[in-house]
Amino acid sequence: MTLDDQFARALPEMALPWQAEPWQAEQAPAPRLLVLNGQLAEECGLDTDWLRSSEGLRLLLGTHVPDGATPVAQAYAGHQFGHYAPRLGDGRALLLGEVVHADGHPRDLHLKGSGRTPFSRGGDGLAAVGPMLREYVVSEAMHALGIPTTRSLAVVATGRPVRRDTLLPGAVLARVASSHLRVGSFQYARATDDVDLLRRLADHAIARHHPHAADAERPHLALFEAVVAAQASLVARWMLVGFVHGVMNTDNMTISGETIDYGPCAFMEAFDPATVYSSIDHAGRYAYGNQPLVAEWNLARLAEALLPLLSDDQEQAIALAVEALGAFRRQYNGAWSTGMRAKLGLPDSLDDTVTSPLVDELLALLQDNHVDHTSFYRRLGTAAHGDTEPARELFLDLAAIDDWMARWRALGPDADAMQRVNPAYIPRNHLVEEALTAATEGDLGPLERLLDAVTAPYDERPGHERYAAPAPDDFGAYRTFCGT
Repeated sequence: MTLDDQFARALPEMALPWQAEPWQAEQAPAPRLLVLNGQLAEECGLDTDWLRSSEGLRLLLGTHVPDGATPVAQAYAGHQFGHYAPRLGDGRALLLGEVVHADGHPRDLHLKGSGRTPFSRGGDGLAAVGPMLREYVVSEAMHALGIPTTRSLAVVATGRPVRRDTLLPGAVLARVASSHLRVGSFQYARATDDVDLLRRLADHAIARHHPHAADAERPHLALFEAVVAAQASLVARWMLVGFVHGVMNTDNMTISGETIDYGPCAFMEAFDPATVYSSIDHAGRYAYGNQPLVAEWNLARLAEALLPLLSDDQEQAIALAVEALGAFRRQYNGAWSTGMRAKLGLPDSLDDTVTSPLVDELLALLQDNHVDHTSFYRRLGTAAHGDTEPARELFLDLAAIDDWMARWRALGPDADAMQRVNPAYIPRNHLVEEALTAATEGDLGPLERLLDAVTAPYDERPGHERYAAPAPDDFGAYRTFCGT
């Protein structure tokens, strides 16, 4: 196979170790393929039979590097829970290089858990089976839901134990992305005070993700505007399906508009804007309802990094950035409102004065009655056909939901359209934990069955009822962990 090294060649200052030998992954004593995404492999021109071979597994672990490839750890900075760290970077990851996707555009082939790098900061650079399979399951579910995301290619067990709270079996995730350029990448370049590096990074991002910006009167302003639009659309899609990222640091926000880094992520069950799953988010900074505001805050940090490219006059640069950032709320609100109309089966032609109060009232009812987010919208499609009982039984305040549904049904919702946008299956938290626990103990059956459900989320099938049901009462409060 052939791997390009566009990033390493274009931005050697951000591809370490760029002054020495290419970085090497740690050896795996007993590699074993746990899961392989055959369709994605074929889309990237990779031979699935070869990937399953001993040499292919070594590629997926980073211990076999094709001739001409230059694996690197990428440099970036970032605000973590609001606190700036000037040097983060890939502490347990390798960019192997770029492959050409079937759509003709390059994709990064990237490893997670492959060993220590210059950015490890005392960490071991390794990963455990459970967190790597979590990213595989959730990222592929997100892709099936139509949400822009990095993709998971494979998870390979290493045969090497990883010490966390206990000893856990180690693994490496191979993932594919349009790129791994982040807001934190620009923060890193800006912090060097090397405007040439910042410009080359911005031009690389334009060529890779937003080529239309190259023809604009102010290309780097157009780049920022494109990222603002991409993130407004992305976060609206998260909110519509109840996805909680869990760690929206600036180093976890991509320039492409893809979801990245599935650490302490989860899908909300009972609707509540204050929902937090991450074990380290003690103040609720990254709660479900805060995600749009955090995205806007992160984009402001990108604007600060880009200021030297927007104008030689700093006051003018700030004015341009502020105006461009001001579009985020309008674009987010528009994307979210359009998505909510679709979830409710209502046409876009309806006036906001009709739909907005209806939506606001519904969200209050869902929260007050602790209604499962995913189940409600799926059952509401049945209500549009005339059978209101499956949705109605989720509520304690029957009079309120009866009144709401009567007014909603009077608007003529399209039941079939609703079933195309409201999933029956998401990665339910209790089922994810069940699958990861079993896989860690050597049983991949629950993982395979969960993947079968969530990668066809709109196709309700007999025998899959447990994948559409909320967690049992005894599952308790749910907390997720980064796995580092």
